[in-house]
Amino acid sequence: MPMQPESVQPESVQSEDEVTPARPPGGGGQSGRSPGTSLRSDVRAAIPDAAAAVGVTVAVFVFLYVRMASGDSATVAVMPFMNDPSTYWMYLLSQAFGWSGLLWAWGTVMLGLVLSGPRTDRLPGSHATLERWHRTTSLTTMALMFAHALMFAAELVRYEEKLAWAARLWAGFADSFMPFWYDSGTGKLAIPIGQGALYLAVPLGLLFYARHRIGAKTWRRLHRCVIVVYVLSVWHTFLYGTNVWYGEWPRTVLWLLQLPVAVLLLVRLMRPARRSERLAGPSRAGAANWTLRAAGRIAAAAVVVGLLAVVASGHDGGRERPQDPPAKSSPSGV
Repeated sequence: MPMQPESVQPESVQSEDEVTPARPPGGGGQSGRSPGTSLRSDVRAAIPDAAAAVGVTVAVFVFLYVRMASGDSATVAVMPFMNDPSTYWMYLLSQAFGWSGLLWAWGTVMLGLVLSGPRTDRLPGSHATLERWHRTTSLTTMALMFAHALMFAAELVRYEEKLAWAARLWAGFADSFMPFWYDSGTGKLAIPIGQGALYLAVPLGLLFYARHRIGAKTWRRLHRCVIVVYVLSVWHTFLYGTNVWYGEWPRTVLWLLQLPVAVLLLVRLMRPARRSERLAGPSRAGAANWTLRAAGRIAAAAVVVGLLAVVASGHDGGRERPQDPPAKSSPSGV
């Protein structure tokens, strides 16, 4: 398969409830469930957020379409046969969903880190409102991730025109949704990384609505893994996002966007809102736990320093864009 997908599998997160009041706002009875936190109500509340995401996706799609039509697209520089936006519009739409998904993932991760950090009483708006935004942006992120993968699968079905329909459907599904099935170029690694982000994001996000059944402590431990989802999403983008392959401003912006995430994560680890997570002196009973938390703080600090070094030095792993204009060729000639 010569085609190389250029998109992202953003991570989705749900509220960590790190600062949960003893009694939920407005009561909640013995279940500890605050009003309006069911999946159904959050899906309804996410409609305006999802509409905004669709608008951003359309804008990104138009931008990518125009750039491909003008010959300025980095995607065409990587894959010259794709110099035809009217043919590869589903691929461009997959890209657009991926980029809006990554933006929404960044926003929901930022909200989660802010809400679970210190001094949440100084935040603009009520804690309950910000929590709701955090949940709805998470649901929107999951939808964007799935739409991104689905449109990529649709493009692969269209691309495999020499196969029978059943074989085309299977090829599109397997390459898009089955880990390590895609066997072309850097996609051998990048596609499974993106799939991993998707397959972790959905259960980790939806577990929020089952936290009263599995227990708050278990849910909090599982929920911490959402940062892994976000890291996988960004990693997938750097590996396979042709629009950020070259050492140009899109790649620089993507690196810069990771700085506030890393700083907030470091603040969250250094000054956790929950007293039980604060790093006191190690004891015999909790030596292993203390070591893990100390290692996490050191790793987060190292990431912040590393990001600053990358941005300041300009050595961000970007490639040189080819000087010659890409040659036009059909997919069958690749």
